[in-house]
Amino acid sequence: MTATNATPYLTLDPLVEAAIREDRATGAVSPWRFPDEAVVRRRDLPHDAATLTRPAFVRDIEKVLNIPAYNRYADKTQVFSFTENDEISRRGLHVQLVSRIARGIGGLLGLNCDLIEAIALGHDVGHTPFGHAGERFLSACYHRRTGRYFNHNVHSVRVLDALYRRNVSLQTLDGVLCHNGEFAQQRLVRGTCGSFADLDALVEACNADETVIKTLRPSTLEGCVVRVSDMIAYIGKDRQDALAMGVIDSADVFDSDVIGTTNAKIINNLTVDIVNNSYGRGEIAMSEEVFADLKRAKRQNYEVIYLKEGMVDDTENLVEEMFEEMYDRLMADLTAGREDSPIFRHHAARLAATSRSIVAEEYLAGEANQIVADYMASMTDSYFMAIYEHLFPQSPRTIRTRGYCADLV
Repeated sequence: MTATNATPYLTLDPLVEAAIREDRATGAVSPWRFPDEAVVRRRDLPHDAATLTRPAFVRDIEKVLNIPAYNRYADKTQVFSFTENDEISRRGLHVQLVSRIARGIGGLLGLNCDLIEAIALGHDVGHTPFGHAGERFLSACYHRRTGRYFNHNVHSVRVLDALYRRNVSLQTLDGVLCHNGEFAQQRLVRGTCGSFADLDALVEACNADETVIKTLRPSTLEGCVVRVSDMIAYIGKDRQDALAMGVIDSADVFDSDVIGTTNAKIINNLTVDIVNNSYGRGEIAMSEEVFADLKRAKRQNYEVIYLKEGMVDDTENLVEEMFEEMYDRLMADLTAGREDSPIFRHHAARLAATSRSIVAEEYLAGEANQIVADYMASMTDSYFMAIYEHLFPQSPRTIRTRGYCADLV
């Protein structure tokens, strides 16, 4: 089956649908729903106590929404970096789509949708400029000098827990750490992160060993739902964007047995299958047929989209060189104490002003490579290019974006 219109929209199993309607009529929730009253925070602060108007995980949602790193989503690449097109997805739209899909699934399963939203909105706040390509470049720079690795999911925890210190809950941070949707699984079984000591150990293990990322499992079903929704959100939307960009000519380059090839069908059919196979169970699961089709869809996206645009093209080598050059320059400025450098004036000063608890002098006394990685990861695409031009005004390296009027020339 290859035609886009040949794949039908799936519907809920009648027995599952009837059970969900009964739950809603009686106010029943999943026995695996994470309860608000079980929330755990690193610090027991009176102003973080849950209230009727601001329940536990609603507080986490608001904490995420009100940090500068959330604002920067708007100018961070999802897939297509070097184009001026306001209709192409940026990371800000991506996290909203993840949240919408995950809350849809979570609501049907009777889970805690406030916790789901907090995880979904916060899961990429540690992402680099220029998407996954930028993540690879920064990790390579960091690893060559420290033997350690940079991963955006791990850094998202650092942003929420260490840099802005908003006292975000263990449950939200665990979901953020373990969200990495690049690793598809037919069944997501909960992990065992039950304390901040466990979380800190996982973060350190990920920094030290790049293989640990693949072993992470969210410790709540809410986190599991966000993880699978991350994949659902980007597979079809990236295809939609690729069509709009002209990277592909037609959706007919894709084929599917079950989930479909368009964004709407992919979202509907994966949602329905997950609910059918997860309702009343302590795990998040898909049918074998849908999981096989999901893996095929991801493989097709890599072959048709990611390896052709914004991932492996002529611009990538240039940006990789710019990452390396900027990293070296910022390290030199930091170690030499050049206080006119943007790493002092923009990064450390701004972080101290907005974190509520970081003192610039204490932060700058920390490990230099970590400070440089913090700064470069915080950059948006446009800011990266502006700072590069400021630091290297004579450099021949220039990123040429596809302008709004490119098709009018």
